[in-house]
Amino acid sequence: MKTISIGKVKVGGKQSLMLIAGPCVIESREGCLDLAARLVRLAKAKGIPLVFKASYDKANRSSIRAYRGPGLKRGLEILAEVKERFGVPVLTDVHSAAECGPAAKVVDVIQIPAFLCRQTDLVVAAGETGIPVNIKKAQFMAPWDIRNVIAKVESTGNRQILLTERGVSFGYNNLVADMRSLLIMRDYGYPVIFDATHSVQRPGGAGDRTGGDGQWAPALARAAVATGCDGVFLETHVNPEEALSDKDNTVPLAALGRLWGTLRDIDEVVQRA
Repeated sequence: MKTISIGKVKVGGKQSLMLIAGPCVIESREGCLDLAARLVRLAKAKGIPLVFKASYDKANRSSIRAYRGPGLKRGLEILAEVKERFGVPVLTDVHSAAECGPAAKVVDVIQIPAFLCRQTDLVVAAGETGIPVNIKKAQFMAPWDIRNVIAKVESTGNRQILLTERGVSFGYNNLVADMRSLLIMRDYGYPVIFDATHSVQRPGGAGDRTGGDGQWAPALARAAVATGCDGVFLETHVNPEEALSDKDNTVPLAALGRLWGTLRDIDEVVQRA
């Protein structure tokens, strides 16, 4: 398996389990910087290989009234400040080919949203930036279908690829996590990430917004690490009840340190197996 470098963080192969964590969306400059500071302190205290994530725009929303974020220009300015101030690698998602170039000048990883991973122009534009690309497997795709998305990025000469499992559609307004997907996608030679918080979403399940069962995210994260993955993706917030997006499936920051200790212990056992 390839080892991918994301700033000073390495993922894949025999590297330690990586954490991608942050808010669903940038709610304010102050809030984003505060959460990044807390996460970086936690990472230093616990020895966590951390990549900070936050979105400048959430284009795939249930309702026209949903909060989307500060937008491309202001959002990237805030993410650049996070990166410069705290020295942490940064990930964000993009929603159009035109966003890839500006985003790549700031962040360390471009993420392809699950709903958009079949959009060829977007995936190719992300690959052409030359920086790592995190492909979220769509909720409607089988794990073996990710090969076609990988090939689109590889067509640009970019082999810095991460693959993320985030649940598969299971009837209306529900997702299920199939742990076999982690093993199937790992066979394609790239690091695999498990997105625990989006895997417990209930898309559109709250009527005009997405609901979720955040209490199950830690259990699924433990199961994924025990199955075999290279990193875990967790959206977190100081006060999830007040989060402007995905509040129902967000892990409270206060619970993250203890959870990570458990995940690290599980990963060490798996690495020895």
